[in-house]
Amino acid sequence: MKKIFLTLLFGLMTTVAANAQFEQGKLYANAGLSGLDLNYNANSKWNLGLSAKVGYMFVDDWMVLADAVWNVRHEVPNDFRLGAGVRYYIEQNGLYLGAGARYKHEHEYDDFMPNVNIGYAFFLSRTVTIEPELYYDFSMKDFKEYSGFGLRVGVGIYLDELF
Repeated sequence: MKKIFLTLLFGLMTTVAANAQFEQGKLYANAGLSGLDLNYNANSKWNLGLSAKVGYMFVDDWMVLADAVWNVRHEVPNDFRLGAGVRYYIEQNGLYLGAGARYKHEHEYDDFMPNVNIGYAFFLSRTVTIEPELYYDFSMKDFKEYSGFGLRVGVGIYLDELF
């Protein structure tokens, strides 16, 4: 009985701590990896993506994001992407849904790529998370060759407002 009580108490404390992070005014920073053959599009073989995101909770559960992604690929030119988007957090369990758009630049190729994603913010502490995320990028220039999906894993930091 004591173990059950302690487990429930720990679960309640974790839920309260996680919910507190999705409040208006929080700042967010994330660094992540994607690729490593955990993504697919018709144009790439091996791929390693490095990403950085910054965000701001403009209201409870809603975040606006800016991101940069650099993809290193085998047999095709590397690419660089800059983008913006929004993310909605489901407070009860840490899941989030996101949407955005990126400008992609590759050697002599430019594209506009809307994207969607779903992920989970797993809190290691009150401010640090591990965030696995599934994503899909839509290519507006060549849907068949450059659209693709993948898995990205990042480390996020949620901070109180600095201002």
